[in-house]
Amino acid sequence: MEITGRLTADASVQEVNSDKQVVNFSIAINDNYKPKGSTEVKEVVTYINCSYWLNAKTAQWLKKGTLVQLFGRIGMSVYNNSEGVAVGTLTFHTNSIKILVFPKKEDTAQANSAVKEKKSKKAQDVPF
Repeated sequence: MEITGRLTADASVQEVNSDKQVVNFSIAINDNYKPKGSTEVKEVVTYINCSYWLNAKTAQWLKKGTLVQLFGRIGMSVYNNSEGVAVGTLTFHTNSIKILVFPKKEDTAQANSAVKEKKSKKAQDVPF
């Protein structure tokens, strides 16, 4: 399944079982439609919680406002809350992330400089 949306906040990394890390984030998907017999366009925003288990370092690129295309599957959790009411949540288990647009040029410049700095550090580690 594929979904595309903008991050609602910076991604966070959580440690699970002291040996695995998961990147958690939420995206907003904007949509609109015109009800039958109406001239007014209705705007709809859907928020989806996402998790990414493959590479925790990806979180550094997932900043608020970033437009991403995600591939994965939907998972569902059901539990009883503190009042004893059954609650269900959906999570998009992401297995591939494609960044389409960064939110600002400043963020892109910072990301590019971080990559360049990392490459230059590697070049300095070469013994010859």
